[in-house]
Amino acid sequence: MFIDWLAASIISVMAFATAPDGTRIFYEVQGAGEPLLLIAGQANDHHLWNLVRADFVKQYQVIVYDQRGTGQSDKPERPPYSTRGFARDAIAVLDHMGVARAHIYGVSMGGAIGQWLGIRHPSRIGALVLGCSTAGTAHGVRRAEEISDIIAQRDNSKVLDTFFAHRWALPKFFLSMLESLKYPIPEYAEKLHDQASKEHDAWDGLPSITAPTLILHGSNDRVVPTANAPLLAGRIPHAELYLVKNGRHMFFIEFRREVDCVVKAFLVRHPLED
Repeated sequence: MFIDWLAASIISVMAFATAPDGTRIFYEVQGAGEPLLLIAGQANDHHLWNLVRADFVKQYQVIVYDQRGTGQSDKPERPPYSTRGFARDAIAVLDHMGVARAHIYGVSMGGAIGQWLGIRHPSRIGALVLGCSTAGTAHGVRRAEEISDIIAQRDNSKVLDTFFAHRWALPKFFLSMLESLKYPIPEYAEKLHDQASKEHDAWDGLPSITAPTLILHGSNDRVVPTANAPLLAGRIPHAELYLVKNGRHMFFIEFRREVDCVVKAFLVRHPLED
C-alpha cells in the first residue's frame, strides 16, 4: 500500500562509503534486525527498492545504495565498470557500516552482482536471493532481438509493456521513483553499466557458491528470458527456484506481495546465526 512506501521513505541513516578506488558510494539504512542488502539493477539507483523495502523494514536492517554512476554516488568514467567491481562497492558499504555478514537480494544486474558476492565473498553473506538474473550471455539464454530493439528505441509504451504485465502497476511505481529524477544517470555512465552487464560471466564460479540461494524469476520475462532461471538454479549447489506466474522483468515490484512473502520465508529458514 502507499502508506507502506511512505513509512519506508523515512530514512534512519544516510551516508557515503568509499570504494577501494576512492569512489564514494551513497547508501541508506532503515529498520532493525539482521542486515539485508538490496542491490538494484542496471542503471537504477536505490529508489528502485522504495516499494519493496517497506515490506522488510519491520524485520530487517534494510540497506540500499546507489551503484557508482547512479543516484548520489560518484560517477567516474574510469576504470571500466564491471559486475565484479560493483560487488566490491557493495562490500565497501558493508565495511563502512561495520556489518560482518548480510543477506543479499539483487535483481537483474543486481543479481549478477549478487553472484560475485557469493563467489568472491562467501564469509560476508548469509542467504542469497537472485531475481531475474543470468549467469551471463556466454552461457545464458539471450533475449530476442525484437526485445533489444524495443529497449534501444526507448518507446516508453512498448518498454513498459515489456517490463510490466499490467498497466495498473505503473502509477504507484512511478510515484515511488519520483525522487530518482533529481539524480539522472549520465549517458556515459549508462553505457558503462550496459557494458558491465553484457560482459558479466560468472558461470565457472557459480558451483563454488555455498550460501543458501533462492532464484526468482517471472514466468513471462523476455528481457532476461525465464529460461535463465533453471540454468542458474542448476549451476548453484542446492539452489531453490521460484517462478512468479505471469511475471515479466519487474515482477519483484508488480507482484511484490507474493514475492516478498517468499523471500521472507526463505530468509527466516536461513538466519545469519546458522
